[in-house]
Amino acid sequence: MSRSWSRTSPAIAVTATATALALLTACGGGSGDDAAAPGADGKPVTITFWGWAKGSKDVVDAFNASHKNIQVTFEEIPSGNAGGYAKISNAVKAGNAPDLVAIEYPSLPEFVSQGSLQDIGAHLPDDVKAKLLPQALELTTLGGKNWAVPFDAAPQAFYYRKDLFAKYGVDVPKTWDEFKAAAEKVKKADAKARIATFFPDDPTSFEAMAWQAGAQWFKAEGDTWKIDTTDAATNKVTAYWQGLLDADLVHSNASFSPEWTGSLKNGTTLGYLGASWGAGVLKGTLPEQSGKWAVAPMPSWDGKPASGMVGGSTFAVTKDSKKTEAAVEFATWMATTEEGIEARIGSGTSSAFPAATALRPVAKKAFDAGYFGGQDIYQLFEQAGASINPNWTWGPATGTTNLAIKDQLGKVANGGTTLADAVKTGHDATVAELKKRGLKVEG
Repeated sequence: MSRSWSRTSPAIAVTATATALALLTACGGGSGDDAAAPGADGKPVTITFWGWAKGSKDVVDAFNASHKNIQVTFEEIPSGNAGGYAKISNAVKAGNAPDLVAIEYPSLPEFVSQGSLQDIGAHLPDDVKAKLLPQALELTTLGGKNWAVPFDAAPQAFYYRKDLFAKYGVDVPKTWDEFKAAAEKVKKADAKARIATFFPDDPTSFEAMAWQAGAQWFKAEGDTWKIDTTDAATNKVTAYWQGLLDADLVHSNASFSPEWTGSLKNGTTLGYLGASWGAGVLKGTLPEQSGKWAVAPMPSWDGKPASGMVGGSTFAVTKDSKKTEAAVEFATWMATTEEGIEARIGSGTSSAFPAATALRPVAKKAFDAGYFGGQDIYQLFEQAGASINPNWTWGPATGTTNLAIKDQLGKVANGGTTLADAVKTGHDATVAELKKRGLKVEG
């Protein structure tokens, strides 16, 4: 997750959405009473934490071994889009939610708008905030309140089989035009091989490419949400990927599915358009291919560095937790200490690009880059992160938006509809949902 976040971007996610989000955060939970602050009664405070990221249990074990006042009970849940978010929402409604949960940036406004989380601003002092990249802090600050501790960022990257690129005489593409030409060359060299995969189950990967191109789907002005999924940038991306699919230049498989993994194993998929955390995915999934992979910047429209984000995670405290102080202390330890980052990456199959900028050298040292032939992938992530478009804001009904688009993407791959129509379906579903919630919508 990489951007040279040293420069300060406009506080878009805060200032542009504060008024409209005030309507949403009014129903958010308040801060817990902290009757069970760490060590308040002389006994350890036990908190519960739900997450799915690789290395989470290692982090919990390391924390428990080094802390006497707080102990963490960890439960692994499915990834958000695979059912984890539904499990969290149901637990909150039932009144038996854990104290701390992992939530990706795109879904945070949704949980806030549902009143599932509590404002943790009182437990995030300025010296902690100063450690975090401003953009990540902005994405977790809604309606002027802090709703989560940012853990990482997730700029895009292009992973490719350097041995097969060399075998087929394919140059690493720097632009999307070059990517198409490279895709044609791969298919010509091997009728079964493709340069990459379109994921029909993952709207966020497509959204990241629209983000990269300069799209801005959600924007709050005053008390009105403006929604525009048909701007020039989005139309350019939908037309481009529709062309790749129509010409059969990319595979279409569900992300992380046996079909996708199998195609990587047998060399019929040569590349992966992913995010910085994808380094750990490849290393953990394909250990036998160590030394065969390399990482390149994401292709862009003009050849200049540009990136969106695919995921990226935060830690949030659920609304009914009475152990806010302890939960935030654990979350802060995970996100802002060398020990927390080392424990996460030390498992060998996890990679992280920390939101805490000073810890990136620690993450780089902890991740064995031998899988990528010793390439300095963290330097590449830094450059990619520096190019993330700052003008993207997630909307308050991301679940509705993405579910509607996802339902259509499978049909796109089979020629039953178009990408443009799929995005339009997401737009219409989002507008309907926000109106149902009584919010003002334009678009």
